Amino acid sequence: MMTRSLHTIIPFVKYPSLCFSLLDPLEIRMPPSCLKLIRQHLLQVPPWVPFPWRAFMDLRVLVSSLNDFASLSLAESWDNVGLLVEPSPPHTVRTLFLTNDLTEDVMEEALQKKADLILSYHPPIFQPLKRVTWETWKERLVIRALENRVGVYSPHTAYDALPHGVNHWLAKGLGACTSVPLQPAVASTYPTGGSYRVEFSACSGENLEALLSRVRALSGVSLIAALSARIEGEEQTRVSLNCTQQALLQVVALLSENSLLYQKTEIIALQKPLLSDTGMGRLCRLKEPVSTSVVVEKVKSHLGLSHIRLALGAGKSLESQVEVVALCAGSGSSVLRGVESDLYLTGEMSHHDVLDAVSKGITVILCEHSNTERGFLLELQATLAAHLENKIQILVSERDRDPLQVA
Repeated sequence: MMTRSLHTIIPFVKYPSLCFSLLDPLEIRMPPSCLKLIRQHLLQVPPWVPFPWRAFMDLRVLVSSLNDFASLSLAESWDNVGLLVEPSPPHTVRTLFLTNDLTEDVMEEALQKKADLILSYHPPIFQPLKRVTWETWKERLVIRALENRVGVYSPHTAYDALPHGVNHWLAKGLGACTSVPLQPAVASTYPTGGSYRVEFSACSGENLEALLSRVRALSGVSLIAALSARIEGEEQTRVSLNCTQQALLQVVALLSENSLLYQKTEIIALQKPLLSDTGMGRLCRLKEPVSTSVVVEKVKSHLGLSHIRLALGAGKSLESQVEVVALCAGSGSSVLRGVESDLYLTGEMSHHDVLDAVSKGITVILCEHSNTERGFLLELQATLAAHLENKIQILVSERDRDPLQVA
C-alpha cells in the first residue's frame, strides 16, 4: 500500500470533518513523531470553522420585507399584486429571481438557477384561473412552480408608483430634469381615524348622554369629542366624531331618531392626503431644452434599443425643441391622455390616442411595452440587495425579453 506523506494530510487536518471522512487511517504509514505533530496541530484547530454558506430567508418574512419596500396599497385597484403562488410552508428562499415577464422559457431558466422565489414585475396570473391543467401556458407556470417549490410574487403598478420605481428610472434617460407624478398617489390611511366626520349640536342632558353612549358602542366610530359651545345664544354641546363608511349609516340612523338633531348634522368626507413624490407617470421638465432628435437618441441609449417608433406632433420636426416630457412606463394612454407637454414617452399607446396627441402638437415616442420597464430590474437588483441586507442571492433573468422584434 502506498505511503502518504505528511504534507498531503495537513490540509485536511484543518477541517477535521473532512479529514475523517476522506482519509482512511489504515492507509496511512508514518513515524510516531509525525503522528505526535498532527495531534498537536489538531489541538490548535478552533471548535467552529466558518465554511462558505448561503444565507436564506423564510418566504413569509421575505414577502413582508418586499411589501415594506413597496406597499401594495400603491398598486392600482385593477391590478393583481403580491404573493401569487406559495409553496406549502415552511418555505425558505436562498435565491430570488427577477424578471419582467414570467414566460415558460424564463421559468426554465429560473429552475436551472435554483430559484426559490420569482419576482415577476408583470403578474403571470391576472385573469382568474378556472382550472389548473397542462392546457395553457399560464396554467403550466403554476404547475411547474408548485411542483418545484418555487414561489411567485408580483409588484407591478406598486413599483410604477414608487418614488424611485420604474417611472423614475425611465425619466433618468432624459438627462438632468425635475419630475413629479402625473397622478399622485394617496396615503394608505386617513389623516385621522375613519373616513367621515360627523358634527352636530344638541342640548346637554340625559338624552344626549344616552345618544353618545349608543354611538360609542358602534364599531368603526372613533375620536368622539364633546365641547360646550354657545350656539344662537343658547348653551349647547358640540359633538364631533369620526367613523368609517359602514359606521356612518348606523350613526345617521341614530341621529335621525331625533329630527331636530338630524337637521343640525354635518357630514364631511375626509380626504386621504396626496403623496407628492409617489404616483403613476412622471411630468419631467428638462434642465436645458434639447431637440427631438436628441431626446430620441437619449431614450434609445438608456433602453438599449436600436429602433423606436416616433410620431411627430403637428407642425413639429426632429429639430423642434423639447422642454417638458410626460412619460409612463408600459401602456401609457390612460395616464398621459390630456397632459400638456412637448412629448409623450411610453411603451405603447392606441392608434387613436397617438392621433389625438399629434393633433395637439405633441410628439410621441413608443418603445414597446416591456422595453420601458425591463432595464429597471438591474437597478432593482442592487436596491433590493441593500434592503434585504444581502441575506439572499438575487439574480436577473437573461432570457426575459420583449416579444416584439424589429424584422
